[in-house]
Amino acid sequence: MTESFALPDSLAAKSDPQLIAADELQFSAITATLKTSLADLTRQLDEARMRAADLERDLEVHRLTARIRALSRYGIDLCLGRIVYGGTGGTVYIGRLGLTAPDGTRLLVDWRSPAAEPFFGATHATPLGLASRRRYRWTQRRVTDYWDEVFTPEGLEHTAALDDQSAFIASLGTNRSERMRDVLGTIQADQDAIVRAGSRGALVVDGGPGTGKTVVALHRTAYLLYSDPRLAAGRGGVLFIGPHSAYVSYVSDVLPSLGEESVQTCTLRDLVPEASVGLDSVEATRLKAGLEMVRAVGNAVRMLEQPPTETVLVETPWADLAIDPGDWAEAFGAAETGLPHNEARDQVWEALLAILADKLGEPADEEVDEFDAYGLSRESGPSLAEGLASDPALRAAFGRAWPLVAAGDLVARLWSSPAFLRRCAPWLGSDDVYALQRTDARAWSPADLPLLDAAHLLLGDPTASHARQQRAAETRAERARMSDVISDLIASDDSDLHIMSMLRGQDLRATLVDDTALPTLSPNVLAGPFAHIVVDEAQELTDAEWQMLLARCPSRSFTIVGDRAQAREGFAGSWASRLSRVGFDDVSVATLSVNYRTPTEIMAEAEPIIRAVLPDANVPTSIRSTGVPVRYTTESVESVLDAWTSEGVACVIGSPEFVERDRVRSLTPEGSKGLEFDLVVLVEPERWSAVDRYVAMTRATQELVIVAREPG
Repeated sequence: MTESFALPDSLAAKSDPQLIAADELQFSAITATLKTSLADLTRQLDEARMRAADLERDLEVHRLTARIRALSRYGIDLCLGRIVYGGTGGTVYIGRLGLTAPDGTRLLVDWRSPAAEPFFGATHATPLGLASRRRYRWTQRRVTDYWDEVFTPEGLEHTAALDDQSAFIASLGTNRSERMRDVLGTIQADQDAIVRAGSRGALVVDGGPGTGKTVVALHRTAYLLYSDPRLAAGRGGVLFIGPHSAYVSYVSDVLPSLGEESVQTCTLRDLVPEASVGLDSVEATRLKAGLEMVRAVGNAVRMLEQPPTETVLVETPWADLAIDPGDWAEAFGAAETGLPHNEARDQVWEALLAILADKLGEPADEEVDEFDAYGLSRESGPSLAEGLASDPALRAAFGRAWPLVAAGDLVARLWSSPAFLRRCAPWLGSDDVYALQRTDARAWSPADLPLLDAAHLLLGDPTASHARQQRAAETRAERARMSDVISDLIASDDSDLHIMSMLRGQDLRATLVDDTALPTLSPNVLAGPFAHIVVDEAQELTDAEWQMLLARCPSRSFTIVGDRAQAREGFAGSWASRLSRVGFDDVSVATLSVNYRTPTEIMAEAEPIIRAVLPDANVPTSIRSTGVPVRYTTESVESVLDAWTSEGVACVIGSPEFVERDRVRSLTPEGSKGLEFDLVVLVEPERWSAVDRYVAMTRATQELVIVAREPG
């Protein structure tokens, strides 16, 4: 047996040196280069960390750390396979990452590069110039199997081990685990075409159960980060949205295994800080799902920004000030367009102070010497505008005119004040207004989350203004302290050259205060904007939820993955009509129709169920059979599991009282979406909707057992 191959005795014929000698030489070169590369990268990282901290240095540290982590994660199993071109085209080895030997020899071509495309895209009908293709199966960094495919008669002249089944079909029968398994080496041509599609507009990947939609979405994400100039090298962020937390955990290892660790992966609920703790009526849920209620939130925010229409009198130590409607309108007009309400408050406040200071005959602050404005050396004390800014009566009047408002307070008012809701949503009838009111306005339901998100985006952080003022006060205090220190140093300087007098310079004084060391606001990384968003199980999103995502992606660049047949609330019409309704203007659809996961025995039982409610459902064709029919039983769930001898993973769906055990999950039909298990046990599925039954049945990759009723 050779060093890199650990083939079982049953595959002894594949150990022939004529078949694997060339691979052994290549793997040896890869191993040596990996060792050299890791040593060199580690040295570069140490050197980078010793440099003074700045943006360029931090980016270099991040790049080197990510590369070291990616190379350390794998050894020679970086290699996915090889392709042999016809004629004199030679042999190309495909890797998870590109790798070049010290002498410049290209040992591995990155799977996302154009040179690697034939490895995934070649078929017998379209060989793309290939004579043959080989794929490896790795176990603990040893090749435990490999598969050869020959595309042309010329390929038969090359050394090849031909099997009865392809690498992909062989991999489908293996046991599952708690995490999505590595499938990069077996991506099929129809999937690869979607992975490599451009990022302009919205691409819908429509496919039934087991067609590899999630595989496509994840690998497409990695591909775009590598190839798209808008996203490559960290120029634009990518957000990946999953249907539920179990799904996010299930796929969490895929992108890091592809060398991409910068993608934000979450659920829609993670986009909003408020937790969902309540439930709405069916009618309230329907009303909140539409775009109209998002518009109502926008109206509510605009109502906060209407300037007072009456003159406000404010008593100050200098004079009684009359702030007339024109003054309010001028100050409110200073708010930058598009700036969130709470964050625009400081601009409006500064404009109002300037207007009032001008009324009292003093120039606005921006006309005062910049250094003097810090209040460090002005003998006459603070300016009139600064004095006005500290006047309680004026601050109270301004607080009423432009209040700081939290998102939760605004949305809660809609559900607790019928009069306010009618003003914000005048199209609602009395019955609709009544349906939306509730006793505990803050018992947020899932349908509230998009509206809370819209309020967050339109209002901004209500604490930001206070934080900025605190930061400015701390800066002024620090500068004042440094001014006192400088004055003391100058006074005590008895040298002939009076060196300390140089500290009188404004620029020099300013450099003595490190603004970066003062507290700063922490940005919400999920607030965007993002250059591209990937949405899995997208058929479930309401119009209001789509607005959450569109607000985070101005470019409208999306990968949208879903199946109309799996929509729990139904999906009338086409993807194009649904998406154009919520704001997409460039939509294309790619269809996956081959079921690689679910055996034919299970699909034969599941298809009639969904066809009965959605005749035009995209039910995919299964390409594999296990010979194990769907089993109906009246046994207990425990008895079914006790008789199960597989080393894979199982799931019980529809039995909340079932206590999970090792390798056996307990889920609802909705919670099982996007997941797959070797054994699935359904408990009384006749209680569920046709969609839930269809979804739950198609989670199984090996065996499906349906418990018609539980004993007792």
